[in-house]
Amino acid sequence: MNKPAPPFPASTRHGVAFVLLLATAALGACSSGTDAPESAATTPHNVSLTQAQQQGIHLYTVEPSSYQTVVNTSGVVDFDHNRSTDVLAPISGPVAKLLVALGQTVKQGEALALVDSPDFAAAIDTYRKNLAAARAADQIAATDRDLYAHQAVSQREYAQAQSDAAGADSDRDAALQALVGLHVDAKTIADIQAGRPVSGGAGVIRAPIAGTVVAKSITPGQLLAAGSTDCFTIADTSKMWVMAQLFDREFGAVKVGDAAEVATGDGGRPVAGKVGNVGAVIDPNTRSVTARVAVDNPDGALKQQMYVSVRIRSHDARTGILVPVSAVLRDDENLPFVYVVAQDGSYARTPVTLGERIDDRYLIPQGLHAGDKVVVDGAIFLNFIQTQ
Repeated sequence: MNKPAPPFPASTRHGVAFVLLLATAALGACSSGTDAPESAATTPHNVSLTQAQQQGIHLYTVEPSSYQTVVNTSGVVDFDHNRSTDVLAPISGPVAKLLVALGQTVKQGEALALVDSPDFAAAIDTYRKNLAAARAADQIAATDRDLYAHQAVSQREYAQAQSDAAGADSDRDAALQALVGLHVDAKTIADIQAGRPVSGGAGVIRAPIAGTVVAKSITPGQLLAAGSTDCFTIADTSKMWVMAQLFDREFGAVKVGDAAEVATGDGGRPVAGKVGNVGAVIDPNTRSVTARVAVDNPDGALKQQMYVSVRIRSHDARTGILVPVSAVLRDDENLPFVYVVAQDGSYARTPVTLGERIDDRYLIPQGLHAGDKVVVDGAIFLNFIQTQ
């Protein structure tokens, strides 16, 4: 029969409080990695309390609980590659004038720069000639169609006229597509079709998407090469990607569709997101896999290349034994243990194995069973008495 512990004198309450504070700080500084349970041979004797002392003890009855795996990691902010693009020079020639500044918001089709381009003038001239040729060929084909209906021309002449018209129309359409590829505006094309004069030589680089000019790589006077010179980068920064790193056992814990939170570390409210992709290849340098988290960024708080903290919660529910963090202490060898109510009402130090931390609870793979009563408030007090 265990001898009851003596009442705790009021005169030493401050001393106990100090010991409890030190124990709490030591516990908080410890890692929560998986540890082997402490050997039963080194377990100290049980602790018995008086009825008055038990008023400060609170218990938690262990039972299987449903939980969702939580992964805490770091990540790097990047543009949403589905909403950003590099703008290559569509025409050759020197840059005549820049029309936008870095950080400026632009609309789709908005002019970004002017280029003194012979390509632009040649394309307009080609379209004008092909347009005139197609009109003439179409008129001849229409005339021959009428003459052939009245047997005024041979079938061979009729067929040749139709073939010439089809070829001229094809050349006209190809020239028009060349202008569209050079981002010639609709008004200029309409002027050409109406036979009105068009100023030649001044080509335009236009924004292929709406967004923000996040990079400007050209300067006035710079010679551009069509299809190869990188001129601008435009991105829609209202939505961003966060590339989060996963290690070891986290590989299988994160799946597409899992909810995530992104924190910048400035004390602001975390940004909600969702895992859109989990990499299939391990980075040989970091031994990690990248999980891509898509987040909204309406106020522009997330910037490309910013380092952030990422918290991913699996949507797959699992079942296991979990206990509050306050129930877990560590011994002199840094091994985790809890106090469990024994059959005689005393409190037994019980070594446990710690799994992952889920919010304010630890997963306990080994050491506890359903129905065990674990001390969650007062465990430090029990440890103080037991070690005296």
